[in-house]
Amino acid sequence: MPARFARLRIAGFKSFADATTVEILPGLTGVVGPNGCGKSNVIEALRWAMGEANARNMRGGEMEDVIFAGTAGRASRNLAEVTLTLEETSGLAPPPFHEAADLEISRKIERGSGSSYRVNGKEARARDVQTLFADLASGSRASAMVSQGRVGALVNARPDERRALLEEAAGITGLHARRHEAELKLKAAEQNLSRAEDLKGQIESRLAELKKQSRQASRYRNLSGAIRAAEAELLAIQRAVAQAAQKAAQAAFNLADAKVTEATIASTEAATYAAETEALLPQLRSTEAEARTLLERARIAQEQSAEAETRARASLTEARMRVDTLARDHAHASKLAADAETAQNRLDEEQTRLLNELVSAPALLEAAGQAEDAALEAMREAEVAANRATEDAARIAAESEAARRALGEAESRSKRAASRLAEIESEFNRLSASLIPAERVAAAEAERTAAEAALLAAREAVTVAEAERARAETALAAARTEAAAADSAATKITTEYDALAALLAQKFGREGTPILDSIAVPPGLEVALGAALREELSASAEPAAARHWRQLPPLELTVVPLKSFANLVTGPAALTRALSHILLLPEGADGDIHQGNLTAGQILVSREGAVWRWDGYTIRPGATSEAAVRLAQRNRLNALESERAITRTAAETGRAARSQAELAERNARTAEQAAREARRTAEQRFDRARSEAVRLVAEAERASAKLATVKAQYDQSSAEAAELQAILTDIQSKAAKLPDISNARAVVEAARSALTTARQAESAARRELEALRSADAARTKRLEILDRERGDWVERARDATDRLTDLTARRAEAELTAAALTDAPAVAAAARRDALDALGAAEANHRRAAEALHVAQTNADNAARQVRVAETALSNAREARAREEGNITAAKHAWGTVAERILERLGATPALPDPPADLTPDAEDKARKRWERLTREREEMGPVNLRADIEAEEAEAAIATIERERDEITSAIAKLRGSIGHLNREGRERLSAVFTEVDKHFQTLFSRMFGGGKAHLALVGSDDPLEAGLEIYAQPPGKKLATLSLLSGGEQALTALSLIFAVFKCNPAPISVLDEVDAPLDDANVERFCTLLEDMVRETGTRFLVVTHHHLTMARMDRLYGVTMQERGISRLLSVDLARAVDMVEPAGHAMAAE
Repeated sequence: MPARFARLRIAGFKSFADATTVEILPGLTGVVGPNGCGKSNVIEALRWAMGEANARNMRGGEMEDVIFAGTAGRASRNLAEVTLTLEETSGLAPPPFHEAADLEISRKIERGSGSSYRVNGKEARARDVQTLFADLASGSRASAMVSQGRVGALVNARPDERRALLEEAAGITGLHARRHEAELKLKAAEQNLSRAEDLKGQIESRLAELKKQSRQASRYRNLSGAIRAAEAELLAIQRAVAQAAQKAAQAAFNLADAKVTEATIASTEAATYAAETEALLPQLRSTEAEARTLLERARIAQEQSAEAETRARASLTEARMRVDTLARDHAHASKLAADAETAQNRLDEEQTRLLNELVSAPALLEAAGQAEDAALEAMREAEVAANRATEDAARIAAESEAARRALGEAESRSKRAASRLAEIESEFNRLSASLIPAERVAAAEAERTAAEAALLAAREAVTVAEAERARAETALAAARTEAAAADSAATKITTEYDALAALLAQKFGREGTPILDSIAVPPGLEVALGAALREELSASAEPAAARHWRQLPPLELTVVPLKSFANLVTGPAALTRALSHILLLPEGADGDIHQGNLTAGQILVSREGAVWRWDGYTIRPGATSEAAVRLAQRNRLNALESERAITRTAAETGRAARSQAELAERNARTAEQAAREARRTAEQRFDRARSEAVRLVAEAERASAKLATVKAQYDQSSAEAAELQAILTDIQSKAAKLPDISNARAVVEAARSALTTARQAESAARRELEALRSADAARTKRLEILDRERGDWVERARDATDRLTDLTARRAEAELTAAALTDAPAVAAAARRDALDALGAAEANHRRAAEALHVAQTNADNAARQVRVAETALSNAREARAREEGNITAAKHAWGTVAERILERLGATPALPDPPADLTPDAEDKARKRWERLTREREEMGPVNLRADIEAEEAEAAIATIERERDEITSAIAKLRGSIGHLNREGRERLSAVFTEVDKHFQTLFSRMFGGGKAHLALVGSDDPLEAGLEIYAQPPGKKLATLSLLSGGEQALTALSLIFAVFKCNPAPISVLDEVDAPLDDANVERFCTLLEDMVRETGTRFLVVTHHHLTMARMDRLYGVTMQERGISRLLSVDLARAVDMVEPAGHAMAAE
């Protein structure tokens, strides 16, 4: 064994409140105790220490539930710790514990802090601990940890879930974890590569945008200068306009002030005249008011007299109408008295008639009651007779219907029995003819063997093709990396070349071709030449240009021991004189010393850009000119041209190599796909052959069983058919003896007819009696009503008499009143005529007074109007003066605004240009439009990044960094793919190798556990061993071959244990836990199980922890640990070494025998 589990220390874990140590010794160690005392907690502590991460597998809701929760007498703990000691672990643990001979692995959990792992006292990752145990074929979920229900779970598991057993047997459980980790790293690296490519594309797009923004920034600066000049011109015009406006406003104000004085005099004169006319009005208004008062009084008197006449006429009319109304009321009262006397006579006659009818009513009622009783008795007798006849007919009909149904059912059952007998006979003949010959079964088995051999060959071909494909992928990744690097270098050189070419294509001078483009400057002298000539290099060599170089003959110069630029630079003849006056300062020399020796026109420059002119003018190094930059860019462009050709060639070579690698990879992938297709075809052939063989065997057995079943069914159906025929004959004889139903139905119809006649007679007698009773009640009620009506009419007659008396008196009084009012209208009419004459006189007097007042009021209104006109003229004059004063203020404010704007835009001492002679609004508008146009052009540019040059350099540096990181990621991806391919190949090889060995051990252990029979394993579901499922086929002694799920419970448990121990034999685990796996086994199987455990200990050296309740299992253990719970909720551990106990007992027994 590569390592040994030595001991387990538990502290504060679940029910183990106190520290407890479990020594894991060689052989079989049993853990026993009553249910619920904590046996499984020992096993869960071991699994928890090996890295179990699911709290539900620990029978808890969350992981902190494993900490001792306390009892009634014990406080809860805040932490739990389990320590597992391993021996002889040298070379098994990851660094830095690789060389450690022993390992102490502990896991601690604290409430609110989570759990932590330590290996030999040092912090460790959970994944490292889990991988360590997985490499030892152990771990919390290893097949060696057979907990309660694990055997059942193995039985019910899917084939792909059972593959984990093979992986443990092959020792690749840890390899799975490493492959998964490598796949995660590969995925992360591919994501990083994708992000790097995306980021590079974004930055490259940003770089192109930044170069465009750099050109925009240059244009922005040029526009800003033109805007400042245009604004200065506009401000000069506005200042001149403001000054002229001030003078014009002052002159207009003086004129408006004189007009105000004239208007004031005119307003005073008009006011005097208005006051004189207004003084005459009060007396005239008083006279007009008195006349209007007299007029109103006369009008009121006239209206009152007219109203008095109207009231007199109305009173006379009302009195006459009252006399007529009372006459009509008197006639109506007389008619009511006569009607009351007539009604009383009619009621007396009706009362006499009803009293006579009431005397003869009792005799009629008695006779009708006797007739109704006789009809009722006759109807009851008819009902009894009809019910008796109906019951007899229903009984006969029911007996007939029952006999008919019994007969039909017997006939139907007899027919079905005959049909069923014929079907069974046909099925028996068909099954006899469909029995499968033994030769056909043998041929199917041979086909399965051949298909299996072809499948093994196809799988080997797939393995070879996968290896070739992996090598092609690795080569392709390397070729792609090299091609990408070459493309990146070529793109970088081309981008820089195109950018410099575009910059150099831009116009440098103001007009014509600058002479700078005709100069060839050696590298390193660009700054020096640009510092010497600066802006002069932008002038043209063409004589027609405003700024140009003229060709002049050379001058005689004083010889200075310094190199002249005429000997260093190649340029046009027009620059010969200028270049010969420019001298180059040697490296390390002091220009200040040589400056005194320069003759007129000579310039001394250094390579760093310092300038010493003959007249004393000096420029320190570092002030780079635009000409120097352009010269350097042109030299760099020439150098890049050759580099571009080289990088293009390298890129084309890389792309060709990448294309070849891609072709090779596609060929390898095509070959792999063909191999996989061949493997899939072979697997399908094998599955078909195996299915056909299994199907033929199963069909043969099913056909034999069905044949025996059908024979028994035939015998039973024959007996049933004979019995049913006898029953049918008996029912037919009984049905023939039943009475005829038609006679009974005729009797029922006669009885029902008699009953109908009796009911009609009884109904007529009852109606007659009810009519007499109703008439008698109606007479009694009418007599009562007559008494009430007669009293009402007597009261009405009395009221009519009283009303006649009252109406006679009121009519006489109304006639007297009408006679008194006959002359009143004429008297009122005479008074009205007198009042009308007085009203006419008052109206004439008021009209004369009103006309005099109107004339005086008109004169006063005219005078007031003249005053208002004068005041309006004065107000307008004052407003005009105020406006002119406002114009002065506005002109001053405009001047101040212009002055403030000039101060704001141009400073305290502005250097404004002279204003033009034309100060019209058109001139100002033209200047403003020019300034606005330039400003609009600048604004239309939008936001301008003035740091574009700096950001472009930063973007280029970032692209270089990303390309470097991309190369590193590409290399890492290639390595990870190679590692994953290696892990897959290793896993397939080890899994395929171990499958045969596990199958061999499984067949042997199955026969041993069952005392015979046979079984085998098969990979199903996929042609890839790493993805295929594990199916178990078993045939216990005396039974047919079937899958594991079709076996009985005990057979399933033994088969599953056989598989578990077969895995042990291939990859023995240092420790195995069996938690009550012997529960479903009987005593004989328990003996076989314990014997197998002892053999496993001898063969593999595995140390077993067996949790059991079975006394036979306990007896076969080397030692026992008893788990007790003397204190409720607190588990304790006691140990007994059975082997040492036996050794101690045997000598004592021998001594007693000797005595």
